[in-house]
Amino acid sequence: MFSGVYTAIVTPFNKDGSIDFGRFRALIDRQAQAGVAGIVPMGSTGESSTVSFDEHDEVITAAVERCRGRLPVIAGTGANSTAEAIHFTKHAMEIGADASLQVTPYYNRPNQDGLVRHFTAAADLGLPMVLYNVPSRTGREIEVETIVKLSKHPKIVAIKEAGGSVDRVSAIVSQCDICVLSGDDSLTIPMMSVGAKGIISVASNVAPGPLVEMVGAALAGRWDKARQIHLQYYRLFRDLFIDSNPIPVKAALAMMGLIEETYRLPLCSMSDAKKAALRQTLKELGLL
Repeated sequence: MFSGVYTAIVTPFNKDGSIDFGRFRALIDRQAQAGVAGIVPMGSTGESSTVSFDEHDEVITAAVERCRGRLPVIAGTGANSTAEAIHFTKHAMEIGADASLQVTPYYNRPNQDGLVRHFTAAADLGLPMVLYNVPSRTGREIEVETIVKLSKHPKIVAIKEAGGSVDRVSAIVSQCDICVLSGDDSLTIPMMSVGAKGIISVASNVAPGPLVEMVGAALAGRWDKARQIHLQYYRLFRDLFIDSNPIPVKAALAMMGLIEETYRLPLCSMSDAKKAALRQTLKELGLL
């Protein structure tokens, strides 16, 4: 169902900390012009953990309205409470999102049976679902056997795999039909070489065109071209994670004049040394 580059889009804030919907819409327009396959608002890159319930719904509504007729929207509607995930997913369905992104419940670390029940409850609402495996943030991995079981649900159609393991991708695609999307920019090409269909990307916030070209080349079997772009932009993939995501990507977008560099606590600006390293990478790649 899904292939290509889906941008895990940032949520820009004004200097006073309120959401900058004008710049949010402009960021979406920039992504559409670059040819990305879709937009993913309110993931971890969108700082979903620091917005209110109302703001969460407002951001997804703004994304759907701006993308309508141009780009599909995979709405980040996951939570560590099943009731909360259902609330956000119902709203996403009502306003016309194309799918939901459901992160593994964090902090409470449910067992695998709990994961099956949680994801199934949200999928039963009827909106296509992309599972999101990111154990470094959640403290719990969706085991491959659990993914195989969940893939039998007609609405659980894809997984964002951010476990840092190409071997897991091989295990998943060899055992079930679910679409795999990389959750790590630096592993996109390795994961696609064993069956992933694209990326839910942080780096495409900054350089959407090159990411679209890289993934398109891989999908077309032009691996030399895909590898060349991967190696060219590897420094960007690396430096966008020199601090907690989305701090570096928002810093980069601010350096490019596209947003204000504003975060909500507990996130805050990274050190001057890290900013200097990121700025140098952006300059060397012609992004500044």
